[in-house]
Amino acid sequence: MEQGFIFTGTDPGLAVELAPLAEAHGWHGFFVWEGIWATDPWATLAAAAMVTDRIRLGTMLTPVPRRRPWELAGQTMTVDRLSNGRVILSAGLGVSEAEPRFWIFEDDPGRRQRAELLDESLELVQHLWRAEPFEYDGAHFHAKRTDSMLPPAIVQQPRIPTWVVGLWPRMKSMRRVAAYDGWIPNYAPPGASPSSADEQASLYTPEIAAEAIAWITAERAALGLSDRPFDVIQEGTTSGTDAAADAALVQPWADAGATWWLESDWSVAADEVADYARARLRAGPPLS
Repeated sequence: MEQGFIFTGTDPGLAVELAPLAEAHGWHGFFVWEGIWATDPWATLAAAAMVTDRIRLGTMLTPVPRRRPWELAGQTMTVDRLSNGRVILSAGLGVSEAEPRFWIFEDDPGRRQRAELLDESLELVQHLWRAEPFEYDGAHFHAKRTDSMLPPAIVQQPRIPTWVVGLWPRMKSMRRVAAYDGWIPNYAPPGASPSSADEQASLYTPEIAAEAIAWITAERAALGLSDRPFDVIQEGTTSGTDAAADAALVQPWADAGATWWLESDWSVAADEVADYARARLRAGPPLS
């Protein structure tokens, strides 16, 4: 199991300081969050790429339907090249209108349209990453063929690893996940609405994860993707001070088939996040 750290603060300078600290203390990934009116995560990751050598860099996560795919493709390509192929794109629908702080500049088009935008955007960025002439005609996005001013291609092939949020056991959502490179789990028990998924997170267990992973494995086999790497992500909080307790928390997820543990504590106050992050990174990953 690989282990990453999510920086929950907002100061880009601090993030760039923390990325090499994470690398030096055995973490495998360093992630920043992507907001709406917020620090630019890709500029931050570009700077982090220049002061690290091995650690993976990514967002947790990018609300892809809020983005212009060609701009996202250019940003991710730039960081992928600056890092020599260490970028991960974490993609989700974005939050609903129930979270008004995310809809201060526009109206929520609704879950159905955001899902359509997500699907088209993920298709389109794969064309864009190749840096070759192409045409695209979707319901929401269109691309006319051009042979001039093409940008460089990405380093990683066949694409930047793309982790996608999937709502288990909603099959349409999970089929999207299975077609890409990783699952960021969301859970809504049968009968629960997608909007209540966050409230149901406490019901998500390693046993449910194992059931979902078995389904993903079978689905990817049917798609002919069994030979391609696939990650399963689990986010949580460990102490960094009690190795046995931390391992006891993380190991069941590894046993269930999760391939990444992402350490985060979103409850840390803004004026405490610097001290918290430095201390937690220096303590090392929970399964080190």
